[in-house]
Amino acid sequence: MQPVSRPPVRLYCFPHAGATSLVYRGWQPLGEPHLLVRGVDAPGRGTRRQERKAAGYHALVRCMAEQVVADLLTERERVPGLRWATFGHSFGSTMSLAVAAEVTRQVGVAPERAVLSGGIPPGLQRPGPLLDSVSDEDLLARTAADGGTPAAVLADPTMSRILLRMLREDDAVRAEFAQEACGLRVDFPLTLIAAREDVHAPPEKVWQWEAHSTAPVRRLEIDGGHFAAVQRPKDTLTAIVDDTDPGEA
Repeated sequence: MQPVSRPPVRLYCFPHAGATSLVYRGWQPLGEPHLLVRGVDAPGRGTRRQERKAAGYHALVRCMAEQVVADLLTERERVPGLRWATFGHSFGSTMSLAVAAEVTRQVGVAPERAVLSGGIPPGLQRPGPLLDSVSDEDLLARTAADGGTPAAVLADPTMSRILLRMLREDDAVRAEFAQEACGLRVDFPLTLIAAREDVHAPPEKVWQWEAHSTAPVRRLEIDGGHFAAVQRPKDTLTAIVDDTDPGEA
């Protein structure tokens, strides 16, 4: 292993709809020594389950940004020159960019880049809720078909009930994307990850995130379906290292 020539990157990871930062628990060892992976939870979930939930898109962005700012400033005292970046999948892709923009505004230090995976930009999303008319049974069936949720969670009545609640909460936030997040514009680079067989976020739609940045944008097309990027974390993290520290991966 070659020595790290630059300070590492603190990679803040935002989960997909209905999930918590637990989905990134196994990523940290895979990112070392270049990436220091830190999952970010919404208030009321996961590591922040004792906190009051954030109501709406803007409140959620603000609360998640506060968490990232506090962690980043603490870590930069410990590791001078520490860099940072964000990663978000599906629902988390919009949060990845929105939180990165807010953190940049607060601390005055832009991320190396925001990585947006398996999500389409706000302008292509239908406004309003999508799940109001979907029954619990149909929603569980759709979730199972997407392949991103462990079968044990879907089969357990208590866990599946929690999953359904989180999916519907996230859908309420996502309903605001088309209007509230449409004006997102940043000056730092993006990496866009799209899977060829993704029926929810096909490559030609994912690439349209390019309009949200004035900086260079890298497109990365991979094999697989909607959850391909999170199901093959080693490949995903290697790509991020290549973008933040070319030649170090």
